[in-house]
Amino acid sequence: MAGNRGVVYQGAGRVEVTDIAYPDFVLRDGPGVNPANVGRQLPHAAILKVVATNICGSDQHMVRGRTTAPQGLVLGHEITGEVVETGPGVEYVEVGDLVSVPFNISCGRCVNCKARRTEICLNVNPDRPGSAYGYVDMGGWVGGQAQYALVPYADWNLLKFPDRDQAMAKILDLTMLSDIFPTGYHGCVTAGVGVGSSVYVAGAGPVGLAAAASALLLGAAVVIVGDLNEERLAQARGFGCETINVAEGDPGDQIDQILGAPVVDCAVDAVGFEAHGTGADADQEAPASVLNTAMEVTKAGGSIGIPGLYVTGDPGAPDEAAKVGSLSIRFGLGWSRSHAFFTGQCPVMKYHRELMAAILNDRVHIADAVNAVAIPLENAPEGYRSFDKGAASKYVLDPNGFLGSVAV
Repeated sequence: MAGNRGVVYQGAGRVEVTDIAYPDFVLRDGPGVNPANVGRQLPHAAILKVVATNICGSDQHMVRGRTTAPQGLVLGHEITGEVVETGPGVEYVEVGDLVSVPFNISCGRCVNCKARRTEICLNVNPDRPGSAYGYVDMGGWVGGQAQYALVPYADWNLLKFPDRDQAMAKILDLTMLSDIFPTGYHGCVTAGVGVGSSVYVAGAGPVGLAAAASALLLGAAVVIVGDLNEERLAQARGFGCETINVAEGDPGDQIDQILGAPVVDCAVDAVGFEAHGTGADADQEAPASVLNTAMEVTKAGGSIGIPGLYVTGDPGAPDEAAKVGSLSIRFGLGWSRSHAFFTGQCPVMKYHRELMAAILNDRVHIADAVNAVAIPLENAPEGYRSFDKGAASKYVLDPNGFLGSVAV
């Protein structure tokens, strides 16, 4: 049996790459594992040799200590890999397949899965509907920032790339299919982006950049990206977006300078609960700021997609209400303008096959849009630190030397 190493959360601000257990076909007890999941038999699972696994902003929330994640949790929910073993219940996935893993863990059997709502599967997490690898309150499934990872319900969950050589030539693009590309795309679809739309994307991190690229793919006429980080804003301008620095004044005024009107057709919140204020308040945390801004700059009757993460437990929140996910949003403003709000995790399986085809046929270059940079697994702590400082990069971990990674 091979050894295994993975990225482990060691408390606020600290991750380490350490030896971890090699996967098997039983969910063992460990940090964050719901007792009802301990001992769960997984004959329907596959073990992957990880080809690429990415650092996500959602991981960063945990590493900053902004969730109730337990120490010792193996991180990582963005996984691309090669199948090396399958359980006796797997029929269609084969050893040697190169596959993308949706970050949502879903069973394919419950009423929600059958309705294509795989983000709220009812059978994989005893805590609440929905699950993910290596994430707090998500059932305790081991994360994939590791050399080897296990995927339950493999026939259902895994997306096989049709040609290995073609896939490896575009692997930095295809690794985005596990989360941020479908997530950004979902934000745009739920916001109603279409041909000729004007779109405001709040946040120029990887998900925001993926949303901006998705808006262009969907035919938007103007995509305006707002952020505090000039390096990330420059990345957005690099593939055709307009940008505003929300620290420099009211977002509506800046949008007016671009469009000749202070409102857009639709908006996407790619920031989430660690939002900051705008203008003179840009250095202060304000968890409801992006949501309120989105309502202010979205036209009457417009929609707001909210793929940015909001949590029910934030120990580091700036006020007591926000610590339990209660935010002071101007709901009356949204109601008066007949806005539609779309929240929750992205159901990755709803989109990933079509987005794979767009990548393989050169309709989108998502790795360039998010500035994907491959680094060795052992350099994960440096990657987390660089990302936390605002680097305009999407760090892709290379656990088994497939990618020709470089040091941070």
